[in-house]
Amino acid sequence: MGGVSAAGRDPGLQPERTRLAWRRTTLSAAVAAVLAVRTALRDGSATGLVMCAVCCALWLGFLGVAHHRIRTLSAGTTPPAFTPRHAAAAVLCAVATAVCAAVLVV
Repeated sequence: MGGVSAAGRDPGLQPERTRLAWRRTTLSAAVAAVLAVRTALRDGSATGLVMCAVCCALWLGFLGVAHHRIRTLSAGTTPPAFTPRHAAAAVLCAVATAVCAAVLVV
């Protein structure tokens, strides 16, 4: 009806906002990993060190997923939908990092 077709839609600033959101989330996860390292080093227990290593590994996994998505959004073309595999990996890393943080705090 006289509107712009979906293929010719101007995305505006939405891709930029999404890239920035991924970067903020990655930075937040980095802060959580650093705090886990700090807590584990202060505690010095084997459990704390293992949880610290797991938290850092999860952060690296999330960093990989986020970097992939940021690159996809920066390509300049219409980005494809987020694949279920990548979405599941991001959610798994975020939830597992929260569990590790809870174990370190308790």
